[in-house]
Amino acid sequence: MPTKRPAKRPPKDTNQLAKYILDVSTGDAEKIEPPKKDPAAVELGRRGGLKSAETRSRRLSPTKRKAIAKKAAKVRWSKK
Repeated sequence: MPTKRPAKRPPKDTNQLAKYILDVSTGDAEKIEPPKKDPAAVELGRRGGLKSAETRSRRLSPTKRKAIAKKAAKVRWSKK
């Protein structure tokens, strides 16, 4: 019988998660590590993402910002 491959992430079911934690703490199972991210990609994403909203809000005129906010509020409150 083939051996079962380890899961890519911890189980979501409460009982299975409790058993997984117990197995890891006793050494019966290996701890599941999240996949490593590429540091260069993370740096690029942070560099562009953190600046963009602030820069965009500074470049917009007050009337344009107001129009965008009104449109967003209208969409938000029209949902059921």
